[in-house]
Amino acid sequence: MTTVVVVHKDGQIAIAADSQSTFGDMRLGAVDDARWNKIFEHEGSYFAICGSAAHDLVLQSALKKIKNLDFSSRAAIFESFRKLHTKLKEDFFLKPDEEEDDPYESSQMTVLVANQYGIFGVYSLREVYEFQRFWAMGSGRDFAIGAMHVLYDQLDAVALAKVGVEAGCAFDVSSSLPMTSYQLTKVQKE
Repeated sequence: MTTVVVVHKDGQIAIAADSQSTFGDMRLGAVDDARWNKIFEHEGSYFAICGSAAHDLVLQSALKKIKNLDFSSRAAIFESFRKLHTKLKEDFFLKPDEEEDDPYESSQMTVLVANQYGIFGVYSLREVYEFQRFWAMGSGRDFAIGAMHVLYDQLDAVALAKVGVEAGCAFDVSSSLPMTSYQLTKVQKE
């Protein structure tokens, strides 16, 4: 349960996330969590994960173990997460089962990725989306998307990301401030 957002506007890219962790009916806020930042950087890409809190350390460790992963495009991210899925099962004991009628094994996580190439979302069956303007994931996503939609023409990328997370935290019981945010400049494609 969380609110994480990515925004692209005027050549600027922002990623932001709330700080609350939730364990059933119990919440762990930033005041008591020594590692409340839900965003991590790996080789120039920023990642924010929704799902089990275990995914954070698992994905960070897995990214370090596999060389030559590429997060520069939708297709490259798909191939990278395809490689990661095998590593998650073999080395981290991922349980890939969700619904019986799912067409593929699940990686059990949803991830937002922001880097100089754009903003992307990766879903549990390794579906990869590239977003033009903004997107959000987690239990506060609906509030974040609504706020960013209304204010998109009025604010810059960083301010939009912050408004999105603030909206999620205002209305979603599983999200709370403070937030973390990072900003990048998008590389121009030739």
